[in-house]
Amino acid sequence: MLLIDCPNCGPRDEVEYHYGGQAHVAYPENPDALTDREWAEYLFYRANPKGAFAERWQHSAGCRKWFNAVRDTVTYEFLAVYPMGQQTPDIEGSAR
Repeated sequence: MLLIDCPNCGPRDEVEYHYGGQAHVAYPENPDALTDREWAEYLFYRANPKGAFAERWQHSAGCRKWFNAVRDTVTYEFLAVYPMGQQTPDIEGSAR
């Protein structure tokens, strides 16, 4: 079982969390101006790297707050945890 370090509550078992997808995906500035293809790419196309990857997580069984984390998709190791609104920490090989 993974131990995830919530920035508000401290380390807790992975069963207390929900995965929220790729971090730092900006909402389109003018969604009405997007073509169907552009809208589909915003909704469904995400990076799928091998290695460090910035993700969103929610501590659903604890403080219920969202936070970002950089996780290695090969080893599942959490390399960094940081609050929403902050930039991805500079970790070699991380996909943003």
